[in-house]
Amino acid sequence: MRAARLIKMVLLLQSRPSMTAAELARELEVSERTITRDAQALSEAGVPVYADRGRTGGYRLVGGYRTRLTGLARSEAEALFLSGVPGALREMGLEDASSAAQLKVSAALLPSLKDASRTAAQRFHLDAPAWFAEPKTPELLPAIAEAVWDDRRITARYRREETELERELEPYGLVLKAGVWYVCARVIGPASRAGAESEPGPFRVYRIERFTSAEPGTDRFERDESFDLPRFWSEQAEQFARSLLRATIVVRLTEAGARRLKHTVDPLSAQEALDAAGPPDGEGRVTLTLPVESYDVAYTQFLSLGPEAEVLEPAQLRKRFSDAAARVAAYYLDTATRTDKD
Repeated sequence: MRAARLIKMVLLLQSRPSMTAAELARELEVSERTITRDAQALSEAGVPVYADRGRTGGYRLVGGYRTRLTGLARSEAEALFLSGVPGALREMGLEDASSAAQLKVSAALLPSLKDASRTAAQRFHLDAPAWFAEPKTPELLPAIAEAVWDDRRITARYRREETELERELEPYGLVLKAGVWYVCARVIGPASRAGAESEPGPFRVYRIERFTSAEPGTDRFERDESFDLPRFWSEQAEQFARSLLRATIVVRLTEAGARRLKHTVDPLSAQEALDAAGPPDGEGRVTLTLPVESYDVAYTQFLSLGPEAEVLEPAQLRKRFSDAAARVAAYYLDTATRTDKD
């Protein structure tokens, strides 16, 4: 365990000019005191780890030292081949680059690991699009992907409802969500004064299929190193999901209905509502207040729960369920009557 941590520590220092004890501790999931001991152990083993003192200090490797600890375990080699998603790479125009990289990695592996790419492919496959959806690659995706990899600004036009807008963007990253491609980009505003550079604006998410044009610029932009794509996407996705929940209903659920609720509505909202609900009543049902997208959407969602859910409020939605239940009951009663007569 410690040997693997020491190797990772050397590789981290090799990839960056300097790292503080706090940064190394966070990356390696240990205490700063452990980092101090590990640095001393590496130094005693002949690895030139040097500690700069002071507020801007940190650990670094002296004299351009490069480790030769490049051997891969089988699980590491297989994980490496899993890191490329063939469909997504193909859609971004990176299939040839990925294939060439995998060939080079395969050629460098030990003989006992030559089959790593095949064993990994036999054990995992990512099918990103949602069920019952025809995947369609946006025509402008390769151009936008190239700008992302090259840190180039783009001048883009995109559709918003009935209008078409133009923006200058710094494309930071791409996200493939349920078969739909998005670009996370910083909006560039107009220059604040004549001759000045444009001011960077907020980060936003754009659905690439709504772009009508995307022209990469000639100049590269300087990335904000504090931007974290996975964290930004997670925050934006949660905000978007919550922004859709504009109405509230009160519903009474059986135990089975409570179990199925997270598969019927937004899972996070369902869990929060269940956690806030009081104890079950005498019939074993819980009453909870739940945010929903709209009453029409809630009507469709809760029909699937049938007798496991009783909508209490609002009154107009309860009446819709009452009318629907009466129609269903009348249909089945009529069917039973006709069956008896037959």
